[in-house]
Amino acid sequence: MLAIEVEKLSKRFGDFQALSDVSFSVREGETFGFLGPNGAGKTTTIRILTGISRPTVGRARIFGLDIVKETIAARELMGIVHEVSNIYDDLTAWQNLMFSAELYGINRATRKKRGREFLELFDLWGRRDDKARVFSKGMKRRLTLAMGLINEPRLLFLDEPTSGLDVQSNLIIREVIRDLSSKGVTVFLTTHNIAEANLICDRVAIINKGRIAAIDSPEKLKSTIQSVQSVEVAFDRAPPGLLDELKASTGISEVRKEGDKLRFFTDDPSQVIGKLTEYADLSGNRIVSLNTFGPSLEDVFIKLTGLEVHTKGVTTVE
Repeated sequence: MLAIEVEKLSKRFGDFQALSDVSFSVREGETFGFLGPNGAGKTTTIRILTGISRPTVGRARIFGLDIVKETIAARELMGIVHEVSNIYDDLTAWQNLMFSAELYGINRATRKKRGREFLELFDLWGRRDDKARVFSKGMKRRLTLAMGLINEPRLLFLDEPTSGLDVQSNLIIREVIRDLSSKGVTVFLTTHNIAEANLICDRVAIINKGRIAAIDSPEKLKSTIQSVQSVEVAFDRAPPGLLDELKASTGISEVRKEGDKLRFFTDDPSQVIGKLTEYADLSGNRIVSLNTFGPSLEDVFIKLTGLEVHTKGVTTVE
């Protein structure tokens, strides 16, 4: 069964076309990533799918229910976790969760049982009586996710679920998403974290300028640019002049500085490795790490959206 069906969806705000002829479907139990640069149409799409906004043209169904004509019935099947927290700071974690459960009409015994289960799941049971105002961003995010799951939805919408969070919260939320998927819950997430999407999503859609640019599994998307390979290197000392020297070399299409590493895109990794080792021998600058990579989901994203920044000849991802 399809959890989400989107057919020729368009949305216009005055003279601005936010979405244009968007169509896709999400299978029940699938973890589906929705990627795109800022202003691409991700938020507009979610607002339509959750019944907050109406499309100008087109149709969207949630488990066969028309989101415009059967909004209440469709929303009863979903949980929604927005990027901006909907937590009340003056309430405790337990009070926030119970309030959310009451809004869903969950009876007292059930909401208490589920409340404990979810607070334990998100490692918050020991802080249940603390007011939310003292929670870290990661703890608030975990509580928000618990509130979105309290009605045990068949479909969960997550907007930037791990943006700016600490490592512990990231790992907990990522594991919960995997667990939900194993239990047949459909997860629809928007994220700027491309590496995360690659790890947890069954399929991803890339939207750009209001249109779907590509949709497939991460591995199949990466195979579309299989010819692009890269060599990543880190030296003991910053290598002066190496960028200018190698940029002029044949076979190197692009150079990026990524933290303390340099990444060279090429059709011939062995040639680049040869030049790097030659440089290390001549300069006495020791190579700390050297790795070769096939194309990443980030490479696909950049190719399809053109989202690049050029600084002094070095291409970096914005």
